[in-house]
Amino acid sequence: MPRVKVARKSTAIDMTAMCDVAFLLLTFFILTAKPKVEDPSKAEVPASQAQITIPDDNVLMVSIGQQNKIFLSFSGTDTRSETLKTMGEKYKVDFTPAEVNRFSNTEIFGVPMSQLKQFLSTPSGELKNFEQRGIPADTTINNELSDWIITARKADRALHGKDYSIAIKGDRKEQYPAINTVISVLGHQKLFKFDLITSLRAAPKK
Repeated sequence: MPRVKVARKSTAIDMTAMCDVAFLLLTFFILTAKPKVEDPSKAEVPASQAQITIPDDNVLMVSIGQQNKIFLSFSGTDTRSETLKTMGEKYKVDFTPAEVNRFSNTEIFGVPMSQLKQFLSTPSGELKNFEQRGIPADTTINNELSDWIITARKADRALHGKDYSIAIKGDRKEQYPAINTVISVLGHQKLFKFDLITSLRAAPKK
């Protein structure tokens, strides 16, 4: 008897489930990704050959921008909230719950306490045009920078039981006295170990 030939059929793969998984993953990454925050200090960091990276979490960074303006950033939304409340009590400034929430999501700022409420009431889309005058750091008259740093460190230690890693980011075009002012503020708090942020430079050819 002749063999019965079975008709060949092309193999079809249903990709519906795979497409669903791909779109779910894409949606997850979009929703969890943090947008890049523009650095208001505009600091152009100097170059070096060091390849040690600073931690991504639990970092307090002081940035010295153009015209010696000082900016501050420290991690932890809860730490920022507690720090602002304590600073408000110290400087007799009443912050609303909305302002506290706004500050808790602000990654970097550089305004004196007298200007902070105005800064927090400015819509996000207009912050680019808001002139931040820098945090006062005069060691003899008005050292708000020192108060911010020590208050943030105490709040972080109370909430998370650990100390911030300290970093300084300075504009390469500024003079040394601006950097020395920040180092002096840290020194008064017995903070002698900190990182200087630089950009990577290729090693010289031998």
